[in-house]
Amino acid sequence: MPELFHVVPETQHNALVQAAYQHRGFHPDESAEGARFCAEASRHGIRTHNGLKALHLDHFLGSGSKGCVPGAQIEEKASRFPAAKIWNANKKLGQSTAFRAMDEAIRLADQYGVGTVSVDNAFHYLWGGGYVMDAAKKGYIAYTNCTAALAEVVPFGGKFATLGTNPHSWGFPTTDAIGYPIVIDWATSVVAMGRVQQLKREGKPLPPLAAVDKDGNPTTDANLAVSLLPFGAHKGYGLSLINEIVGGFIGGSLPTLRNRWADAEGDKGTCCFFFQVIHPDAISGGAFAKGRNQSDNVKAVIADVLGHGNEKCMLPGQLEANWAKHVAAAGGLLFSTAEVAAFNEIAVEAKQPTWDVASFKTVTI
Repeated sequence: MPELFHVVPETQHNALVQAAYQHRGFHPDESAEGARFCAEASRHGIRTHNGLKALHLDHFLGSGSKGCVPGAQIEEKASRFPAAKIWNANKKLGQSTAFRAMDEAIRLADQYGVGTVSVDNAFHYLWGGGYVMDAAKKGYIAYTNCTAALAEVVPFGGKFATLGTNPHSWGFPTTDAIGYPIVIDWATSVVAMGRVQQLKREGKPLPPLAAVDKDGNPTTDANLAVSLLPFGAHKGYGLSLINEIVGGFIGGSLPTLRNRWADAEGDKGTCCFFFQVIHPDAISGGAFAKGRNQSDNVKAVIADVLGHGNEKCMLPGQLEANWAKHVAAAGGLLFSTAEVAAFNEIAVEAKQPTWDVASFKTVTI
């Protein structure tokens, strides 16, 4: 069903988000990085991880709690592997940490063919797809996973939430082939908790078998949802478990303690990140059929997948690319009336001018 959106100039959006972070004590550079991330999420239609989600998460689990420290500095730990960096984020803002980690992984991939950055003591970085998309646009194959901010997901066959939503994000440099990077990005729950919050804000129901209430019973009422369920039953459970195990190798502690500081005293309640960037030249076997080069070969593979009557199938990243076109055509970021109202609550908190909804032009998509 078509939906009405208000067109908010990106500079106006960024100014408010940056001011909100600085009002909470964050330094100008990390506040600007936080705003930049939120704009990219909105540009690509990621309404579950836009500025509202970012600032909400910071309020409840970040600088408003004990999960994030404004102005924290990243500490590089010793590593005997030159292409593998290990960082202690010291609870730095997640978006700032992630931007810098992906840039470092790219630098390593340029030098060694592949680069990894493992991050301990992190605060959640929100939409992993944004970081791999940025790397893919620059010509790299990129991957990231993280342990989520809270244990909110019930493992397959269980009844108590002991896993995070634990996303996996892959980006592939396919812009030359199809016009945009393929980005495969998913939470390992049926929906992310940000989606629950969005649907609650919009007064809309959850999909079936996505969440349970306080008694462990499935519910489609976003107001009653307490915990989430993994997608694909045992398959989503297994993918979620990967993140917890990788986090355990990095230094992360018990999922049920994460950001629950009253219970984590004497233990650790922080998240872990893992980033990997591969230079395409580092995995090229060179023996492409019919004299194709690597780029032509990838294009041919995608064409084959979407051939044979599959021409109407969508590729991961296509929705985000299409939304970015809507944003470009509209000349600003797109927000619903409810979202504008929520941003105005942030403006009041940060002692900034509120947005005049009547001043924004509108589009229906």
